[in-house]
Amino acid sequence: VAMSSLQADRLGISYENGRAQAVSTASGVVPGYGVVLDRVKVGAIEQRNIRAVVIEGDHPVMVLLGMTFLSQVRLQDKGNLMILQDRY
Repeated sequence: VAMSSLQADRLGISYENGRAQAVSTASGVVPGYGVVLDRVKVGAIEQRNIRAVVIEGDHPVMVLLGMTFLSQVRLQDKGNLMILQDRY
């Protein structure tokens, strides 16, 4: 999961004490913080203890789901629609 520091602040996620790291983006290398989210919920699917990175600034504009979340769900590609189902 990746999100901007703006989104993290809005969601009440304390990231400043996370593991400082450099993050490669389309705009270059920017500072970020590795954190573990207590839970991530998408629709009816909820996962716990998901690793995430908070990138300083206002990008990405939307929270991005990464493999730390997606590897725990079943993915189905239905043309222009991707369906997520809880694996467990």
